[in-house]
Amino acid sequence: MDSLGSIAMFVQVADSGSFSATARQLGLSSSAVGKSVARMEARLGARLFRRSTRHLSLTAEGEQFLARCRRILAEVEAAEQELSVSSKGPSGRLRISLPRYSGLFHEVMLQFMRAYPAIELDLDFSDGLVNVISDGYDAVVRTGALEDSGLTRRRLCGFRRLLVAAPSYLELFGRPALPSELAKHVCLHYRFPATGRLERWPLAADEVPSVNGLVCNSVEMRVFLAVQGQGIAYLPAFTVERELAAGQLVGLLDEYTQESASFWVLWPSSSHLPSRLRVFIDFLVEKLENGGPETRT
Repeated sequence: MDSLGSIAMFVQVADSGSFSATARQLGLSSSAVGKSVARMEARLGARLFRRSTRHLSLTAEGEQFLARCRRILAEVEAAEQELSVSSKGPSGRLRISLPRYSGLFHEVMLQFMRAYPAIELDLDFSDGLVNVISDGYDAVVRTGALEDSGLTRRRLCGFRRLLVAAPSYLELFGRPALPSELAKHVCLHYRFPATGRLERWPLAADEVPSVNGLVCNSVEMRVFLAVQGQGIAYLPAFTVERELAAGQLVGLLDEYTQESASFWVLWPSSSHLPSRLRVFIDFLVEKLENGGPETRT
């Protein structure tokens, strides 16, 4: 197989239409250029040029080979540019979709910005379904069961959901001893924006209690109302860490809330992953996989 230098010389001859012109550009003799092309033709077993004393033109095989050679040289140039950029560190813009309540990711994003100041983050907070490719995202972070969407994915961390209430609420209404008793309490429910369904609570029948409290799609509102003694909420453990530590909320029916869920980062499948996206994904995994909320209860 010819070297890249021979391929580049062939492309230059095709562009100039002359052995002598190419020779002048490269500082070689016309015979050296002609012999290089002849060796390539012998190796390929195909004639690339039609030669005459006054004219040089590509054969059909030469046209086909030229198109392939241009692609090869373009790939080499792109690889060189990428290496040149990577030697200075990843840079560019990343558009990322994160869950609307992303308190878990605040510190991680801050650390990433300090570690990679040349990467510009465009963060979109939403609990709705997004199409990573058509909506123009580089990656999305989501939780729950994931369909086989053709996206590449990596697990970030696991977490539990807890039933919580304020001591003031329990003083008034009592502490439920069984999941079935939740039907008698004021419950602060979450409605999924994408489906309109209520989040499942940890009941034996896999049902949510009757709606006799509040329904909303805001984690922050349910945390606030629970702290104010307005009802029982089913919340990710990492969203109520401070309130539990401060005694503003207490956990309920802990033996029934052992199920865990996971956060995933997903991005379009590609054989070429930009360095800025690769370091972003690796950074999230490093910071959350071992230090994530799975151990926070």
